[in-house]
Amino acid sequence: MVSIPLTPVKLTTKDFKSDQEVRWCPGCGDYAILAAVQSFMPELGIARENTVFVSGIGCSSRFPYYMNTYGLHSIHGRAPAIATGLSVSRPDLSVWVVTGDGDALSIGGNHLIHALRRNVNLKILLFNNRIYGLTKGQYSPTSEIGKVTKSTPVGSADAPFNPLSLALGAEATFVARTIDSDRKHLQSVLRAAAEHEGSAFVEIYQNCNIFNDGAFDLIKDPGTRDEHLIRLEQGQPITFGTDQQFSVVHPGGSFGLSVLPSADLGTETPVVHDATVDDPAYAFALSRLSGSDLNTTPIGIFRNVQRPSYDELIQKQLLDAKAQSTGTPEAMLSDLLTSGDTWTIL
Repeated sequence: MVSIPLTPVKLTTKDFKSDQEVRWCPGCGDYAILAAVQSFMPELGIARENTVFVSGIGCSSRFPYYMNTYGLHSIHGRAPAIATGLSVSRPDLSVWVVTGDGDALSIGGNHLIHALRRNVNLKILLFNNRIYGLTKGQYSPTSEIGKVTKSTPVGSADAPFNPLSLALGAEATFVARTIDSDRKHLQSVLRAAAEHEGSAFVEIYQNCNIFNDGAFDLIKDPGTRDEHLIRLEQGQPITFGTDQQFSVVHPGGSFGLSVLPSADLGTETPVVHDATVDDPAYAFALSRLSGSDLNTTPIGIFRNVQRPSYDELIQKQLLDAKAQSTGTPEAMLSDLLTSGDTWTIL
């Protein structure tokens, strides 16, 4: 089995650029994410042959073509399942999943939540543009209520998923959100995700300038973003605004978190962010601050806790089984096939 070298491999951004023509629409947010990932990967010091990108179907899922690593363009919604098999059978690999809001949260919803609950050692990047781009502009599981699209001509009647709330409900051990155009923040989140042992789920707000242009302008435009974007920093009070005039608090008698003007706090104090809180209720409450209107939108790392990964537990089972066996592999297989509920037909 090939293993990750103990001595980090020296690579450059150019090493991670494939010879394939990048074929997204001009101005697509995917370009910014690709550039950020390609320039970040050398920091890991992992050989390209020990790195794998797995995708499903959608605009985001062309990603493996453009990374000069191993890659697999799989089937719609099944990237987490296929990546699970790869990660468990080859624990020496660095496995990344690239998916979209339609691919991961519609047909792939079941595969996503089970990969997260199992805590498979995967880094899952979900590009959320709130629309189906590849199939030309139908509403997606994250489109807001009332969204007019080709498939909802009088407006969507579906309540949208909050991807972070979904991931936290599945007990994901690492959950974060970032933005395609904020390269510094995006790469800081990727670093933390790469260092995490187990499932790391990163939602990336990504602009589709053809079918849903400007969906995130409120938190991107320099004139409005500071009033609506909540930057989570470990160990720091959660305040925001041009003059930190807003605070996130835990009001007495409330189960969740609220945003109040800092001047009106009285005896209350801003919540000090701690992504390492083991109970997911805190991170879930943070995720509920953000709605489709983006009026109060946290970005950063919501949860970062440790528990044994699925890969680690499976490898331990295999080692224990080998340690308990005194026979040959052929004898072990024969014992397995003839044990338990078996029948002899005469």
